[in-house]
Amino acid sequence: MFLPILFTISLLFSSSHAAVLDFCVADPSLPDGPAGSSCKKPTKVTVDDFVYHALGIPGNTSNLLKAAVTPAFAPQFPGVNGLGISLARLDLAVGGVVPIHTHPGVSEIVFVVEGTISAGFISSSANTVYFKTLYKGDVIVFPQGLLHFLFNSGKTPVQAIFGFNSPSPGVQLLDFALFGNNLPSEIVEKVTFLDDAQVKKLKAVLGGTG
Repeated sequence: MFLPILFTISLLFSSSHAAVLDFCVADPSLPDGPAGSSCKKPTKVTVDDFVYHALGIPGNTSNLLKAAVTPAFAPQFPGVNGLGISLARLDLAVGGVVPIHTHPGVSEIVFVVEGTISAGFISSSANTVYFKTLYKGDVIVFPQGLLHFLFNSGKTPVQAIFGFNSPSPGVQLLDFALFGNNLPSEIVEKVTFLDDAQVKKLKAVLGGTG
């Protein structure tokens, strides 16, 4: 009679102990598990694990998209591991764009620090587009997992801060998923209704083959 009770109490105690850990600083020297990065031993944790400086540095926007994203995710900022949060900095040159993409299972909030952004997302239920032009100090939220996009619609560079409800939000850009790999052109044409010339042009621009 007492053994099952003691066993149940020990399970409860173990669960409670796991749930009240102060933190789980990411240890890049250990393999990742299904729940994310492994925890660094508390004795090896320092204050520097909880501080990150790179978001104050402008990103290099000299690229096809005229955009730069500087992440503060668990691999770069170990202290956010296990906390369900992370940040990133966005820099957009004039004409810069972040193409339609999604963060599977993750919600995102965007704060405009400088410049003018046009941003929107597409609902999965009614295929409705929610689109707005944002100015300095404005905030927009992209609900979990929905396709969204943004671009610099002003005449000056843009700086923005992204917030995520995940320490390591994944990303899939629709254009690169279709045209930036080796998916055969004839298949892309069938699933997008684009002609051969259009598909090959986009593959050439985005580095795809096939």
